[in-house]
Amino acid sequence: MTPPRSFLRDVSAPAVVAGFVTVLVGYTSSAAIVFEAARALGATERELGSWMGALGLGMAMTCIGLSLRFRAPVVTAWSTPGAAMLVTGVAGVSMPEAIGAFVVAGALAALAGFSGAFERAMSRLPAGVAAGMLAGVLLRFGLAAFSSLPADPWLVGGMLATWILGRRAFPRYAIPAVLVIGIAIAALQGGIAASAIALRVSEPQFTMPSFSWAALVGVALPLFLVTMASQNLPGAATLRAAGYTTPISPLVGWTGVTTVALAPFGGYAFNLAAITAAISMGPEAHPDPARRYTAAVAAGGFYLALGIAGATVGALFQAFPRALVVTVAGLALVTTIGNALATAMRDERERDAALVTFLVTASGVTLVGLGSAFWGLCAGAIVMVVLRAGR
Repeated sequence: MTPPRSFLRDVSAPAVVAGFVTVLVGYTSSAAIVFEAARALGATERELGSWMGALGLGMAMTCIGLSLRFRAPVVTAWSTPGAAMLVTGVAGVSMPEAIGAFVVAGALAALAGFSGAFERAMSRLPAGVAAGMLAGVLLRFGLAAFSSLPADPWLVGGMLATWILGRRAFPRYAIPAVLVIGIAIAALQGGIAASAIALRVSEPQFTMPSFSWAALVGVALPLFLVTMASQNLPGAATLRAAGYTTPISPLVGWTGVTTVALAPFGGYAFNLAAITAAISMGPEAHPDPARRYTAAVAAGGFYLALGIAGATVGALFQAFPRALVVTVAGLALVTTIGNALATAMRDERERDAALVTFLVTASGVTLVGLGSAFWGLCAGAIVMVVLRAGR
């Protein structure tokens, strides 16, 4: 029997930095969409703070609890496509009715997870197709690290130079060095608006759920489908593409339970992360895959801190220049993108399907509210079925 691993023995500075970058990218890339979703339901400033507090708490509990339980980098997130759907899909729905819809969507996710139905569907996904999807999802982040160079050549150029030298001299600490140099350059340029940050603790605001057919059909069901297809599916595929055999059913099930518990406070939907999860799953977090779970635990700690100070989340992350955020994220994912492409192209029998998956996912196409990751997997599956028919 393998003895239990010690978190304090396994944790390292690069893992903590990877956890920080995971949270940084997650919040800066989609927090504004969550704000808009809450305001579409008429949320007050206190309710908005409660939403961010509940979301931070839910992601902290699931990241820390599931990562320690399975000793794998399990990173969770709020449903960004779900928030986007709420911005345009809650017309005529009251806040209590929306909360009731969140509870139902969470219950459906828990059922799909614990019943094993979602994992059975995932088991049919070829490794090459999953890796192609992961590479396509992450490609735009890798490109952004270089496309932001003309906008801020000193900041981005200094970070790129640090990364190249770091990969040669101290590869494990290359990304921490990039982050430190980036913050130093941004501070010297006056690009960090620290004076605009005023810390305020989140105050939980409970809303009694109310249930109506209009909200169940117009909010709960679309939220469930979008979250499962656009978030949990690529999230589970990312975990598999990184080489982890962690059972998916309990992961999805517990995110659904967390949604049910925190929905009355604004935790509208939790799910497995894909893009941000890849940051904690890469070799930059730790060379040993068995110790990368500490990056996800660290991310949970940062999520908890931001949940407590949810009322100031927007100001906090707006203090960092966007060029700094996208460059750190892109460079942190370079190795992961390379590994995913290598896996996608490895098996000649899966190569065409994996390449189509990669291209469709990287295109960013969105149809009927579902993102390119879902359609990339569909396209790859179709190519796989057609090419293997009769063989």
